[in-house]
Order: sequence, then C-alpha cells, then structure tokens
Amino acid sequence: MKRPKLKKASKRLTCHKRYKIQKKIREHHRKVRKEAKKRGRKKPKKDPGVPSAAPFKEELLREAEQRKQRLEELKQKQKLNRQKEHEKKRKLEAKKNAAKIKEKAEGKESSGKSKAKTNKLLDKNSKKSFCRELKKVIEASDVVLEVLDARDPMGCRCPQLEQAVTCSGGDKKLLLVLNKIDLVPKENLEKWLNYLKKEFPTIAFKSATLMKDRTMQEQFTKRRARVDLSRTTECFGSKCLLKLLQDHVRTQNKAIQVGVVGFPNVGKSSIINSLKGARACNVGLTRGVTKSMQIVHIDKQTKILDSPSIIADPSNNTLALALRTILNTEETASAGVLEGVDAILNHCSKQQVMMHYSIPDFRNTEEFLTLLAQKRGMLKKGGVPDIENIAKVLLCDWTGAKISYHSQPPESHRRPPYLTEDITAKMQECFNLKNLEEENKNAVQALKCPSPASSITFQSAGMTNGTIQENKVIEEVSEWESLETSMEGEEDEEEDFTESDDDQDDVEEKKDIREESKVQVTRKAKLGKRQTSPTNSEKQIAESEHSNSLSLSLDKTADEDDAYDFNTDYV
Repeated sequence: MKRPKLKKASKRLTCHKRYKIQKKIREHHRKVRKEAKKRGRKKPKKDPGVPSAAPFKEELLREAEQRKQRLEELKQKQKLNRQKEHEKKRKLEAKKNAAKIKEKAEGKESSGKSKAKTNKLLDKNSKKSFCRELKKVIEASDVVLEVLDARDPMGCRCPQLEQAVTCSGGDKKLLLVLNKIDLVPKENLEKWLNYLKKEFPTIAFKSATLMKDRTMQEQFTKRRARVDLSRTTECFGSKCLLKLLQDHVRTQNKAIQVGVVGFPNVGKSSIINSLKGARACNVGLTRGVTKSMQIVHIDKQTKILDSPSIIADPSNNTLALALRTILNTEETASAGVLEGVDAILNHCSKQQVMMHYSIPDFRNTEEFLTLLAQKRGMLKKGGVPDIENIAKVLLCDWTGAKISYHSQPPESHRRPPYLTEDITAKMQECFNLKNLEEENKNAVQALKCPSPASSITFQSAGMTNGTIQENKVIEEVSEWESLETSMEGEEDEEEDFTESDDDQDDVEEKKDIREESKVQVTRKAKLGKRQTSPTNSEKQIAESEHSNSLSLSLDKTADEDDAYDFNTDYV
C-alpha cells in the first residue's frame, strides 16, 4: 500500500505568539539604544597638528619625530628581549628533556624510590614527623604540661606519654592542665580536680581565645558586634601556673624549659598564648595546626615549647579515634566520619541531644544527621540533605568549644600500673600544693559555668593509647611508599610505550606478545573455573539468543520508523 502524500507542517503562528515576539524585539532594541546613549559615541580624536602661525613650529615637529623614533626603538628592544627569553626557555626545556631521557636510560626504579623517601621526609604532615617533633619536646623539657579537655579528661590522657615522662629519670616533672573548664558544670569540675590531684598536680585553666597580635594594627569595622568579653578575652589559671613554674625555677636555680603536650584540639597553643599575653602560636578549629616544635620565651628563666599533637593509636575504639585523631575533613572517608558520629551519639543521652539541637525523635544516626542538615540548611542539589558535610561539622563542634558536655570520674580510684606512690610523691615535691588548691577554688568560683541540666552527660571510653615512637609508624609509611613506587613504575612503562614513535615495528611485536600472553592467561583461568562457569555449548546458545534478540529489536525499530504516527503531524 502506498504511503499517503502529506503536506508539510505550516509555519504559521497564532497572532498572540507573533505579537509577543514582536514586542520582545522592540523592547530589546529599546534597551540597546538606551545603553548606547549612556555610553555615548566615542569618535577617535584626530591630531590637530601644529598651527602654521605658532612660533618654533619646526622645533616642535622635530621633537615629535624624535619621540616617535624613541618609541619605535623601545618596541624593537622589547621584541629582542622577548625573543631572547623564549630562546632561553627553549634551551632549558631541551636540557630537561635530555636529563629525563638519561634518567630513563640509567634506570628509573632507584631514582623513583629515592624521590619517594625524600618526599616523605620533607612532608611535615606525616605521622612520623609528628612523633619525631613530640619526642624532641619531651627530651628537651624539664617540666611537661599534659593538657586535658575538662569535658573528657580521662579520654585525653595518654598512658604512653605519662610512662615516658615518669620513667625517663632525672628531675622531670609532669603537671596536668585541665583546660576548657568553662564548658563543664562546677560540681563535675570539682570532682575531677579531686580525682586527678591524687596522681599528679592538676591546674584548672581557662585560656583566652581572642588574643591580640602585637605585630598587627587594630582594624576598626563599621559594624561593631557585641562580644561577651568574659567568655573570650578573660583567662583563668595563668597566674597559678606561672607561680608553680617560678617556684620550680627557684628550687632548681637555673632556667627551665616547659613542654606543652596533648591530643589534638585540646588547647595547647591557646594556653601558651594566654601565658604569654599575646598571640605567639597559631590557633585554629582544625586539628593538627601545629606541625613542629616552637619555642616561646615567657621570662628570662622560662621557655615554653609548643609541640604537635599526640597521634592516637589505630587500635583504640571508634569514639577515641573520632575525638582524638588528626582529621583532614577534605580527605577523610564518609564512612569513618559517620562511624565516629554514631559512637558519639551512643555514648550520650538521647533526650539531652534532642534538647540541645532542638530536633525531634530519631531512630538512627542517619535520620539524626538528615534532620540536622535540614534544620541548618545544608542541602545538596534537589533539596537532598548533605549528610557527609554535616557529620564533619558535628565532629568539629564536639572537639571545639561549642558544645558543653561532661563525663563523670570513676567511683573507685585505681592507679595505672606505671604509677606508684613514690612517683606521685616525686612529682609533687617542688610545688606548693596548698596554694594550688586555693587558686583552683578561686578560679572555679569566679567562672560562669553551665548548669548540669544544660550540659550533655557523656560516657567516657577511658584513656586513649597514643604512638610516641617512630618505629610504630614505619609499617604504614612503608606500605604507602611501595604503592607510590609501583604507581610510578606503571606510569614510566606507559610513557616508554608512548614515546617510541619511530620504532613502530618493535611496538607492534610487543603488542602481539602481550595479546598472546593474555590469551594464555584467560585460557588457564577458564580451565581453572570449569566447575563454576557454564559450558561452551550453553555460552554459544546464550550468545545466539542474544544476537537474535538484537536483530529482532533492530527490525522492530526499523518497522516503527516506517510506521506513520498521526498524532505527531500538525503540532
């Protein structure tokens, strides 16, 4: 049957549509004219030249010609300089290429390994360098200040560090500094001070967060926001700590070095800044800001050594790893962050968390994070809640000074195995403990602490193990080095294949050999997996069925194209 002849679709529009288009065109032309009027027509100004009646006309013309000549000379000089620079660059590139070719000829395996090692040594962010710097601080210091977060003091204690200081020998002292005491209820703070003073001399401390940098000038803004100065600039416990250090200097009759040590985001650098009275060390919400040892002079006889944070051992539980590890929020995997948030929520009371974040009841961590993301407006494209980023923000809040939570000290006091009564007595020898208790009481009374109802109750997971020695971190580093070297080797092989364009015959031979080897490997694999894999006849049947189905689908599409659809015509 012949296909009916059809008229072409008419290009006529409805009057409404046509008038609408014309109106838009008119508006556009009007807009263009307005903009042209605003800009104004800038015609190129012609040089009027020197009038014939002007005196010294010839001299002026000569000067103008001389200027033109100078400009042309300058342009030529600039051109020559550019050409010389281009030639230099080309020569350097040629030399580099020649050096690369030589390296390849000599053998890149040894050079790649050496480069990887040097990069690892130079990398300041590596765990190995952190351990090295921390060891330097412990060895150089006469008094070691272990900084603890008052919200979870037991979780901030490192038994490896305490053992290294107590068993080092000599007159090395260890003091515990209980920082962030303004985020804990007063009753809980007093309990912790009574518990910790049985082992080491403890100081209640609240560091000043907004410290002025003396080198920077004051910048006055137009909008002056109200700042609660009692919570930011005021410092508690600095005088008490300085007195203790001065007493130790008098007994020793020499200058001392004080090392400040602790887990990340505990407030080591902020304590040093508050003792100095100025911003001497960099401070930030992100973990692991300090990456090397830094010396700060407080007096003629006292130096303070700022150290990088202790690296938490991977054998610790998920809660300890979530709160005490050096996290890089950009690189960390989403699964690890979600596990950390889950551990935190499991160790807190659900009702208090709901009250704090003003969120309805939730079944699991994912639901909690979705509700929090919706409340704070952290949404992805299409209004989907951004769970990964909100989890990272929550971890930063819990390690920072935003959320007030408190953990109860253990009911029965048990000394760790490395601590004996003789060691505790030795640590308390040179210090006036009565004055220390009075100063702590005064600091606690003067502080504005949160009420027990407003702060979240938290179950501590106990002491967190840390790695201080470099040898324990070598295994991880060696694995990464091997991975990097293998990756470099693969890249070099790929480059070798791509660069040899002249020897095409050799490349083809190599490819043939590779293909043969691949075929052999696949044959072996098939022979090994005969029991699990289907037979060749079954495979052939499946392939034939697949080809038939494809042919049928193609035929169908062809028939459908020939078929006439009356609905798609006069649209």
